[in-house]
Amino acid sequence: MSISIVRLGSPRAPAEGVRIGTVRRPPRGVPKSEFGSRNYYDVWLPILSPSPSLVADAKAAEDAAAWKAFTRKFRTEMEGDAGKVLDLLAVLSHTAHFSIGCYCEHEDHCHRGVLRQMLAERGASIV
Repeated sequence: MSISIVRLGSPRAPAEGVRIGTVRRPPRGVPKSEFGSRNYYDVWLPILSPSPSLVADAKAAEDAAAWKAFTRKFRTEMEGDAGKVLDLLAVLSHTAHFSIGCYCEHEDHCHRGVLRQMLAERGASIV
């Protein structure tokens, strides 16, 4: 059992399980009834996405220092209720297969990479 960290809209892996969208906005131009069939997500969990102002910071981060600043701010945002959700997902990762994801092309410049680190710190089983 484990969590897969994925790019939303990409083909699903065979044992990926339920796909959770950790994004602020649903995919544009896609009917809600087709989110799952088009490999975006089965469940939307925007509490695990950066705030709109942080999304702008992430997109503008052109160097390591700017990305580090984004990461620090995002981790701060994830304290509180979002942190409790991460705790829950970490525990569930030992009993179920599921995935979390975002639209960004590269995980190393996406909040899902930070989520991967935060879940690992909580003892999650991650593919």
